[in-house]
Amino acid sequence: MQAQPASPEELLAALQETAQDLLFPSESDHPLRPTRWDADASSPAALLAAEGLAADTAVEVTTVGDLFAPVLDPPAEAGEAAQAEAARYSRLVDLLERHLTDLRVYRVGRVDIDVHVVGRHPSGAWLGLKTKVVET
Repeated sequence: MQAQPASPEELLAALQETAQDLLFPSESDHPLRPTRWDADASSPAALLAAEGLAADTAVEVTTVGDLFAPVLDPPAEAGEAAQAEAARYSRLVDLLERHLTDLRVYRVGRVDIDVHVVGRHPSGAWLGLKTKVVET
């Protein structure tokens, strides 16, 4: 039997604990920060408005699976530390998938990209994670 969804605050705390000291890899690694959007984040336009960004800002929409795929399955030769980190990322994805619906990822900008993992909590709140990736 699946546990009842945590409150938004409990879920944010669980995300914080699970993401502690994890750096999302790119050309410049950045932490994953649990986030609550106080406005609608159901579309690229809504997210841009919630973040106070211009409506013509570049946004790519992708999936949680696509975003986290590279960190969930490290090569066997990567060693125990990489395997342990992959297990932590797996727990993070599991928390998101178990407690949020309408999950999506918005990649905002080009080169220096703000990444927003967004989902709707049963309470109606938009919760998730923020990080940054650098792609030149």
